[in-house]
Amino acid sequence: MYCEIYPEVADRHPISLEQWQEWFEKWDVYLQSEQAIADGEYELSLAITDDLTIQQLNLQYRQLDSPTDVLSFAALESDVPEIPIDDSDYIEPIYLGDIIISQTTAIRQAEERSHSLTYEIAWLATHGLLHLLGWDHPDEESLEAMLKQQDLMLQLVSL
Repeated sequence: MYCEIYPEVADRHPISLEQWQEWFEKWDVYLQSEQAIADGEYELSLAITDDLTIQQLNLQYRQLDSPTDVLSFAALESDVPEIPIDDSDYIEPIYLGDIIISQTTAIRQAEERSHSLTYEIAWLATHGLLHLLGWDHPDEESLEAMLKQQDLMLQLVSL
């Protein structure tokens, strides 16, 4: 997993690269056990940024001129990626896509919801990851299912 922390928020970012790696590895094992993704190696990009940067991305890709908490850009079109069969020993990881989180918005939301910034950012990361895997929430029922899944994933990392 590639993780980038923009300089504007690096001094206030509460989660280390090693912690992210551990969490995504646990989520990967869990999602494979739930058959949400096929067995294999996966890769994604995670960027923690500020409201100005995420607002620019939101405008460019969604035509919404306002900041948001998390954006996901899926690289796959199918719900469950298939691992290509290769005779070599090395199988290149499947790239799932990009997750971008606004730490500025996460700070505000953590305060409003009376929980830690670490919890809020991890919650946004699980939300973004599920979107990369094809989850969506166009109605109340699918939103509830997605929120339940996020809660389970956060429990796996003791949050």
